[in-house]
Amino acid sequence: QLQLVESGGGLVQPGGSLRLSCAASGITLDYYSIGWFRQAPGKERERVACIDSSGGITKYADSVKGRFTISRDSAKNTAYLQMSSLKPEDTAVYYCAAARGFFRASVKNEYDYWGQGTQVTVSS
Repeated sequence: QLQLVESGGGLVQPGGSLRLSCAASGITLDYYSIGWFRQAPGKERERVACIDSSGGITKYADSVKGRFTISRDSAKNTAYLQMSSLKPEDTAVYYCAAARGFFRASVKNEYDYWGQGTQVTVSS
């Protein structure tokens, strides 16, 4: 059974940085594209970044472009979201998800597995 477990969330001041991790168990992530999503209270879930199975193709939402970096480590079976220059509007629960195929991940937003989420709060 595939499990995705996010970690690394917390409270950070505006302008600060955090790195979120998405560790997989039960299956190798090598065959999956990975997406990072976030959902703030009262708002729709938003995909902020995705990466293909090879790690060679990435896509970002305009709201985070230039500030967030998605990556993956095959040896650790883990994906990451490095977040810098954080703003209060980045406050949300962040989720990672895995999808078979980059088209499904990046265009159709169809994901097969989801993590439980980690809270990120940006506040002074």
